[in-house]
Amino acid sequence: MAHAGGRPPKYKNAEEIEEKIEQYFKSCEGEPLCDDEGNQLVNKYGYPCWIKPPKPPTVTGLALALGFTTRLSLLNYQGKKEFMNTITRAKTKIEEYAESRLFDRDGSNGAQFSLRNNFKGWNGEQSESQEELQKLDEIIKSIDKVAVNGKKEIQPKTD
Repeated sequence: MAHAGGRPPKYKNAEEIEEKIEQYFKSCEGEPLCDDEGNQLVNKYGYPCWIKPPKPPTVTGLALALGFTTRLSLLNYQGKKEFMNTITRAKTKIEEYAESRLFDRDGSNGAQFSLRNNFKGWNGEQSESQEELQKLDEIIKSIDKVAVNGKKEIQPKTD
C-alpha cells in the first residue's frame, strides 16, 4: 500500500535517528591500534597507530550515515518538527568541530568552506535584505537633510 502524500518517512521518531547519529560520531573517532594492555601503540616517529584513523565529522558524512542520498535530503529532514532539534544538535556538533579547525593551520581552509556552506551566519557576504536596508537608510538620511536644510538634494540610486 502506498504512503499517502509520497514516500514513507525514513525514521519514525527522534530516538531512532539519534541512535544512528551517535553511531556516526563514534565512527569519526577512529579505532586505535592498542597493545594487550589497552595502550595505544605509536610508530617510530611517535605518531599514534590506527586500525581505522579518525575522520572529521561532516554534514555530508552524517547524511550518508543516516541513509540519505544527499546533504540536502538531511537538511529537508531537519525541517520536520519532530526531528528539528535532533538534527540541529548534530549539525551544531559538526559546526563546533569545523570552527575549532579555524585555529589549526592545516584545517583552516576546509573549515571555512564547511562553515560558509553548511551553517547560517558564517558567510562573509551581505544578504540582499541587508543591502536593501542600507539603501533605505541612505534615502532616509537624504530626506532628513532636505527636511532640515530645506534644500532638494540628489537621491541615491536605487537600482
